[in-house]
Parts: sequence; C-alpha cells; structure tokens
Amino acid sequence: MEIILLETIDRLGSLGDLVKVRAGFARNYLLPQGKAKLATAENIAEIEARRAELEKQQAAVLVAAKTRAEQLEGLEVSIAAKSGGEGKLFGSITNANITDAINEKGIDVEKSEIRMPEGPIRVAGEYDIDVHLHAEVNATIKLIVIGEED
Repeated sequence: MEIILLETIDRLGSLGDLVKVRAGFARNYLLPQGKAKLATAENIAEIEARRAELEKQQAAVLVAAKTRAEQLEGLEVSIAAKSGGEGKLFGSITNANITDAINEKGIDVEKSEIRMPEGPIRVAGEYDIDVHLHAEVNATIKLIVIGEED
C-alpha cells in the first residue's frame, strides 16, 4: 500500500515521502494516528500545497523535543525494589516504572519513549537508559535500582 507521510517516522521516512508499507501497518497505525494519508493524486496535491505548514509544525515538535531532552540529560532517577541475595530483584523494573519515576520529577515522558533493548531490569545497580523523544532527539538518564533485602 502506498502512503504519503505527514511527519517523520523512524526507519520509514520523512515528511512528504511516498512510501510503500504493509496494508495492516497503514490501516491500523499510520492512518488512524494521522501520521500518513493514502497516496492518491488528490492527497499528493493537498500535501504539496500544505508542505510549508506541515514543515513548520514538525519544526515546533522538534524544538519541544530538544527542550525536553535538555531537561532529561544527566537526570538521575532512583527506584527501590525488593531483592534477594546478590541484588537479584523479586520481579523487574520495566519502562512503566521508569516513566512513573521520571514523571514524579516533574518531566512528562510517555512509556513508549523509554528504550530498554535488553528488556526489563532484574538486578540492582546503575543503568544508562535511553529516552527516545523524536526521530532526531534522544536523551540518556541514569537509573539507580536499589535492592531492599528483607
């Protein structure tokens, strides 16, 4: 299915690009979220006419993401969790726990913005966590997981 992107999307393309994607991805995610439109002649002409306006919106989103990245850069967040011997946690620390801890500090972050490529944290210690705020903006925070033994 061919679509026109209305914003920059990671590993797919930038604003105004004409890309081919699977039908389900377009129908279930891109089109309902307003991130793309079907590639018809009418829609292509509309996007070209609105290109300046859309680029201005994208620039505003990028500036907001950079501002949030400055707030997050160097931030230290501590999370306490019950643990057994040797710092192994009873359970795990997920991106939802990290999001809650960052939000308590007064900085708004979505759960989907937290990147944990190795999966949930299961051992106490210090970790560098990436926060993906925009296709071009990432920030790194320091997470300290404190194991509380019974």
